[in-house]
Amino acid sequence: MYLGKLSLRLRLFLAMILLVLLASILIAAVTIYQYNEEARDYHNERLERKEENIRESINYAIKKTTYPVTTETMPLIFKEEIYEIAAIHKLQINLYDLDGGLIKSSRATFETDSLTKCLSAEVLNALSNTVEHRFVSKTVENDEVFLSSYTYITDKKFKPLAILNLPYLENDDFLNKELDEFLERLAYAYLAMLIIAISLAYFLSKYITKSLKTISDKMNEIRLEKQNKKIDIESSSEEIAALVKSYNSMIDQLEESAVKLATSEREQAWREMAKQVAHEIKNPLTPMRLTVQSFQRKFDPNDEHIHQKVEEYSKTLIQQIDTMSSIASAFSNFAKMPAQQNEMLNVVEITRLALDIFSEDYIVFKSDRKDIKAKFDRTQLIRVITNLVKNGIQAIPDEQEDKRIVVRVSEENNHVVIEVSDNGIGISEENNQKIFEPKFTTKSSGMGLGLGMVKNIVETYHGSITFTSQKNEGTVFKVTFPKE
Repeated sequence: MYLGKLSLRLRLFLAMILLVLLASILIAAVTIYQYNEEARDYHNERLERKEENIRESINYAIKKTTYPVTTETMPLIFKEEIYEIAAIHKLQINLYDLDGGLIKSSRATFETDSLTKCLSAEVLNALSNTVEHRFVSKTVENDEVFLSSYTYITDKKFKPLAILNLPYLENDDFLNKELDEFLERLAYAYLAMLIIAISLAYFLSKYITKSLKTISDKMNEIRLEKQNKKIDIESSSEEIAALVKSYNSMIDQLEESAVKLATSEREQAWREMAKQVAHEIKNPLTPMRLTVQSFQRKFDPNDEHIHQKVEEYSKTLIQQIDTMSSIASAFSNFAKMPAQQNEMLNVVEITRLALDIFSEDYIVFKSDRKDIKAKFDRTQLIRVITNLVKNGIQAIPDEQEDKRIVVRVSEENNHVVIEVSDNGIGISEENNQKIFEPKFTTKSSGMGLGLGMVKNIVETYHGSITFTSQKNEGTVFKVTFPKE
C-alpha cells in the first residue's frame, strides 16, 4: 500500500505513533550510551584511586625500609610488603625494572609464569615520553576486559626506581544489572506512554480531520439537479475556514450555473419540440390542401356522383384532422404532466388493471408475488405500463404469426422491477442512444413522446429504465424504482 493512498487521518495517526516510537528508541539509545560512558568513567576513576592509594602504601614502605632505595633492592624491600598491600587494596601488583623486566609480583609463584616477563616498547616509550609518565592499556581475555595502568615509582628526589603495573578487571555485572532494571522500568513507562499516545493520536487525528470529513461528505452530496447545502462550521482553523469559504462560494456559483443550464435546456427543448410539432402538423395539412384544391377544380353541381365525392372528400379531411388532434393530445400529455398523487399501491394489481385495456391475446402477465407494495402515482404508473406495452405491440410486424409480449413484475433489493419484453423487430444499434429522446421515433406516425415520457416519470421517482435488444429477436425494457 502506497502512503499516498492512505487517508489524511490515518497518515496523521501513523505519523504521531511513529514519532513516539522514534523518540522512545532515541531515548533508550542515549540511555544505554550514557550508562556505558558512566561505566567507563567509573572504572577509570576507580583505577586511578586504587593506583593513588597503592602508591602511597609503596612510598610508605620505601620510607621505613632499612635497605638502600635502588632498583636492585626493590625485590628485597617488597619481599613481603607487596602481598600485604595487594591484600589490603584487593588488587594485583606487579613491579618491573626500568628496562621493563618483571622483578616482583603479588601473584603466587606458580601463576607468575603467565605474566608478561618484559614490557613492550610501546609501554616504555609512553612512560618516558609523556608528561604524566603514565600509560593505561585495555586488553580482553576470556571475554573479560582488563585495564592495566603503568606508572613510575620514584624516590624522594623523584628519581624513577621501578615501574608499577596494576591489572584491573572491569566487572560490569552490577552496572549491567542496574541498566537492565532501568531499561525494564523504562519499557513499562514507554508502553504506558505509547498507549496514551495512541489514544491521543486517534482523537487528535479525528478532531483535525473532522472538518475535512464534513467538507468531503458535503462535496460527495453535490448534485447539479438539486439545491445543495452550504457548510457551517463554528470553530475551525484558518486553513479550514478558507476551504469552507471556497466551498460555499463554489455552491453559489454552481446554483447560478444550474439555473442558467436548466433555463437553456428548457428553451432548447421547447424549440426542438416546437419544430417537431410544426413538422408533424404540416404532414396532414399538405394532403388536406391538395384535396381541397382538387375538389375545387373538379366540383360540378350537376355531377351525379357529387354526393359520393363530397363524402370521400369529407372522410379525407376528417382523417387528417384526427391525425392533428392526436398530435396535439400527445404533445399535451407530455408537456402537462399532472401533479404527483403519491400513494401506497399494489404494483401487481395496478399492472394487471393497466393490461385490461388491451385486447391482444398474446399479452402475458407474470408476477412472483401477489402483493408488491410501492409508493407511486396511480395514473402515472398506468401510463408507464401502457406506453411500454404499446411500444411492444407496435414493434411486432402485423404479418408475424408467433406474437408474444410478456409483462413481469418482481421485487429486488427493496426495489420494484417491471419488465416488458416482446419478440418484435428489435432496436438497431444506431438508435440505442436516441430511443429516449422526446422527438425520436422509428414509426411512420406519432411524435415519439411515449418513451421520453416514461423515462421522465420513472426518474421523477428516483428510478431508472434500461433495455436490451437483439435485431429481429425482440426487446426487453426494464423499469426499476424504490418501494418508498
